[in-house]
Amino acid sequence: MDLFRAVVLGVIQGLTEFLPISSSAHLAIFPKFFGWDDPGAAYTAVVQIGTELAVLLYFWRDIWTIGSGWVRGVFSPDARQEPEWRMGWFIIVGSLPIVVLGLLLQDLIDREFRNLWVIGTTLIVLGLVLGLAERVGRKVKPIGELSARDAVLLGAAQAGALVPGVSRSGATISMGLFLGYERAAATRYAFLLAIPAVVGAGLYKLKDIGDGSNTYGWGPTIVGTVVAFVVGLAVIHWLLKYVSTRSYAPFVAYRVGLGALVLILLGTGVITAATTVG
Repeated sequence: MDLFRAVVLGVIQGLTEFLPISSSAHLAIFPKFFGWDDPGAAYTAVVQIGTELAVLLYFWRDIWTIGSGWVRGVFSPDARQEPEWRMGWFIIVGSLPIVVLGLLLQDLIDREFRNLWVIGTTLIVLGLVLGLAERVGRKVKPIGELSARDAVLLGAAQAGALVPGVSRSGATISMGLFLGYERAAATRYAFLLAIPAVVGAGLYKLKDIGDGSNTYGWGPTIVGTVVAFVVGLAVIHWLLKYVSTRSYAPFVAYRVGLGALVLILLGTGVITAATTVG
């Protein structure tokens, strides 16, 4: 049964990680709908490694170009004039807020932030923020115009995703739209910016798998991670094509609808707010 649940949650992770609807929220909400225990923060963090491996595979050329350009810049003054050097630093600097806050707020992330009242509210509020960003953002700047100030702001926005329901991609994309970047540019950068934080969090949480504080042991977690990788790879391909011509409005409506449903079910006692691992 644990294996079946892990596969279902792996599919949910793969479907929701890159869409601006919060995968961590879905991994907390849907077990409640199914009558399952919360898989726990460790499972949530580790299974995200699968979707980030999909990012590494899909964007390997971009990652190689940025990474090798940054390394060359360490040794060559000429290479420091290239955009890859700046982009490498932007990703490093942009990753710092979520890494620092993730370590400082670890206990809150593992417990209090996973309360469904919090998750339902953040789904609605950040959905409206995404809708506003879609409406007012100029959507004209390519990613090549990224500045140090914008990199810091995008990193700060990503850090909001430590609260389930915010959405790492949703927060970063919203900030990108507010700053005037094209939808595709904001989305692509959100994927790249997430790599250090998500992989780091997943590796950090590996020690907690199978220690009794999470529902699933190593076997189901590995299966869920593989499933998330396969599904996530397909979602990346679809989303980048989608945002090149269409808006994020459907995701705004979905977030608000799901958040409202969660709050209604909580208010009527159909589901309980606390996420517990059994």
